[in-house]
Amino acid sequence: MKKTFSTIVFSFLFSVSLFSQGKLIDKGVMPVLAYAFIPMDQVNLARFNELKEAGINLAIDNFPDVNAMKNGLDLAAKAGIKLLVSCPELKSEPEKTAKLFKDHPGMGGYYIYDEPGMNLFPKLASWCKRIQTVDNKNLRYVNIWPNFASPSVLGTESYVEYVHEFLKQMPVQIVSFDYYPVMYNRLSKTWYENLELISAESKKAGLPFWAFALTSNYDEEHLNPQSLAALRVQIYSNLAYGAQGICYYEYWDRTPANTAASEDDRGGPINARGKRTVVFDRIKQMGAEIQVLSAVFLGAKVISVKHTGKAMIPKGTSRLINLPKAIRVLETNGAPALVSVLENGANTFVVVVNKDFLNPMNLIVAGDETLKKVLKDGTIVPASAYESSIELDPGDAAIYMFPSNIANTH
Repeated sequence: MKKTFSTIVFSFLFSVSLFSQGKLIDKGVMPVLAYAFIPMDQVNLARFNELKEAGINLAIDNFPDVNAMKNGLDLAAKAGIKLLVSCPELKSEPEKTAKLFKDHPGMGGYYIYDEPGMNLFPKLASWCKRIQTVDNKNLRYVNIWPNFASPSVLGTESYVEYVHEFLKQMPVQIVSFDYYPVMYNRLSKTWYENLELISAESKKAGLPFWAFALTSNYDEEHLNPQSLAALRVQIYSNLAYGAQGICYYEYWDRTPANTAASEDDRGGPINARGKRTVVFDRIKQMGAEIQVLSAVFLGAKVISVKHTGKAMIPKGTSRLINLPKAIRVLETNGAPALVSVLENGANTFVVVVNKDFLNPMNLIVAGDETLKKVLKDGTIVPASAYESSIELDPGDAAIYMFPSNIANTH
């Protein structure tokens, strides 16, 4: 009986060792920015705390004057978030305004411009440089057009030239662009091409990039309201391409509240009547996921991003052919997916995103003894603890890791 008991104890300890769990090590806070966050008549601490609850830590809105801006920054600091300064005085007296706010605890940077054409680059660059003479630390934020913008708004026939000139002329610390790819039943055809370009060009420039997820609806073609799967496919695709910040447009529905269709008209997290919608709970869930997994994505170096699927892969992308050394099998059974390889510290992460936001995907992953699986709560377990064939939810991501010193990616 004693020998049998010892055998049982040994077997139990061996099992615990084989499937022992670790946790991702926190590497910092991923910026999560909200556009159009609180109307001026709703600027109060409760609304700022609500913003923080939604998982947002940075926000942009236009304040009517420098005093209102200071009040907003004061409230933001109390709630534990930061604002980008945007008020008329920032334009008319940039040095004075920067000097006033640069050390404020609620300060997150300066909102310069959204979607400028090339003709505005010299003027905006001059504005940034004036701020820079007083404050070279805080963010100078300019958001650029996506690749489907017309030549008339870009100021050039070539989107590549537009991006190159932005990087050449603008003294900014990040590259930010907006693209809202999730339609009712498909993804926009040129979205991944845009991500390829921005990821590559920001890397060449030595700058991080931020990308958007649509949380409302601005026309009849886009999903309304934004489903969890729609949010996931946008956010995880952006992160898989190396995005170092996620932006939401828009947080508060600005449809006039007295219109017949105002209630949930655009499906934002907060509707035109100031009430939470189902999208609020979805971005709250996504915010928690983003921060737990920031140890995967924040500061990561993109090694490669490849695509799978029976159908033609997106324009400007490459098909998955070779696998990282620790993975022997990776199959999506013809389903459209992207496979990103990211190096972060001593580990290499393989992120598989189901690009179909309407249907689940059968994913098969098998690897050697070094391969581990990263769960959404940050737990790390041996990949062998799971079946090699799993169902990946619509738009969702599966994350694996192995030591970088064995990596041989292509």
